[in-house]
Amino acid sequence: MSISPVHIVGGGLAGSEAAWQVAQAGVPVVLHEMRPVRGTDAHQTDGLAELVCSNSFRADDWTGNAVGLLHAEMRRLDSIIMSAGDAHQVPAGGALAVDREGFSQAVTARLEAHPLVTIAREEVAGLPPADWDSVIVATGPLTSPALSAAVLELTGEGELSFFDAIAPIVNVESIDMDICWRQSRYDKVGPGGDAAAYINCPMDKAQYEAFIDALLAGEKSEFKDWEHVPYFDGCLPIEVMAERGRETLRHGPMKPVGLTNDHDPQTKAHAIVQLRQDNALGTLWNMVGFQTKLKHGAQTEIFRMIPGLEKAVFARLGGLHRNTFLNSPKLLDAQLRMKSQPRLRFAGQVTGVEGYVESAAIGLLAGRFAAAERLGRPIEAPPATTALGALIGHITGGHIEAGKGSFQPMNINYGLLPPLDDAVVKRREDGSRIGSKERGRAKKLAMGERALADLDSWATRVPLAAE
Repeated sequence: MSISPVHIVGGGLAGSEAAWQVAQAGVPVVLHEMRPVRGTDAHQTDGLAELVCSNSFRADDWTGNAVGLLHAEMRRLDSIIMSAGDAHQVPAGGALAVDREGFSQAVTARLEAHPLVTIAREEVAGLPPADWDSVIVATGPLTSPALSAAVLELTGEGELSFFDAIAPIVNVESIDMDICWRQSRYDKVGPGGDAAAYINCPMDKAQYEAFIDALLAGEKSEFKDWEHVPYFDGCLPIEVMAERGRETLRHGPMKPVGLTNDHDPQTKAHAIVQLRQDNALGTLWNMVGFQTKLKHGAQTEIFRMIPGLEKAVFARLGGLHRNTFLNSPKLLDAQLRMKSQPRLRFAGQVTGVEGYVESAAIGLLAGRFAAAERLGRPIEAPPATTALGALIGHITGGHIEAGKGSFQPMNINYGLLPPLDDAVVKRREDGSRIGSKERGRAKKLAMGERALADLDSWATRVPLAAE
């Protein structure tokens, strides 16, 4: 029997992951990507799953970090995003960072080679045609104006948006390594086995104070019509952080803890700027946490105040784009379908998750749901005890208590998962009391073990057709 295709609009991380999951289930896919026919304000290539902001998928340790747990769950479900990320990782301490070009090329090549995937380079201007009876809209924060307007008209909702800012990238040869040094915080070894994955630029107090003054005074891009739109706290521009208090950066991306200057071990830095490798060759490094809306002229002047970056050559300066997301708890059902038009599913950042991995994770679930629906198989979300289940619970309303509070984008975190039922004892077998830090680590490990066991049970109960 011929199976009608699932149409996926948007070839970012969520759309690419959704397409892979649908095709792996044995269902045909048409993946519609408007680049290069129509560009965006942030993309630079026409590759699928292009990373437009950071190149980091964040922490990769499932035993002690919620996003690392999400990594592990997605790997168990044959995620193309995690597979390509693992194959193209670059040193990043305890994080999983990738060579952005190699990563995008790998995802594009695998989808182009899949016999059940058709890639259509075209813009879907407005709502998808009525004869597309199964559609996943995964256009993310850079949805084309025509489609965005059509969705907003369909939902009747006011637009919900936030700003997302891009960090600069520096040519490594222009970094003064007589001032800077290589080290990961606390010498933590990452998935690539490197305990010196970051370049560190130290500042004394006077340098830090001058830098803060320059950030506050620097000329910034103005978006007067958008000023009512809030920033997402997980991706604040660096100058906005500075505006929140002169010490904010020292307790955020410029914190000086866990690092010792090779050139002057006895002197403790007042603040430290870190750079992380951005490509496999190691020629480009991005400034960690330095998202910005400073104008380009101000960026080059201010960032060259950082010790070691006085002669920095910037391969890319920072920028700013606007993200848009739906009021998902009100508009979407538990299968990510629009309640008023169930043929439309949504995936990725547009649903109200934040972060590369979270976006891909919702694409993974939307793809599995759409494939199961097409094949007449049971549709069931992962348990709430899993990172995947916790995310879908957040965006479909599980976080809202009696209708209180407003819906905002969210990264995966342990607070979204149900607490343990006395799974971790407070004392060791010899009767000695476990300290709070050790107990916290033990609880995270237990939550991870519970999640992976529950995910395995779910995947066995609700498999893809090919599994």
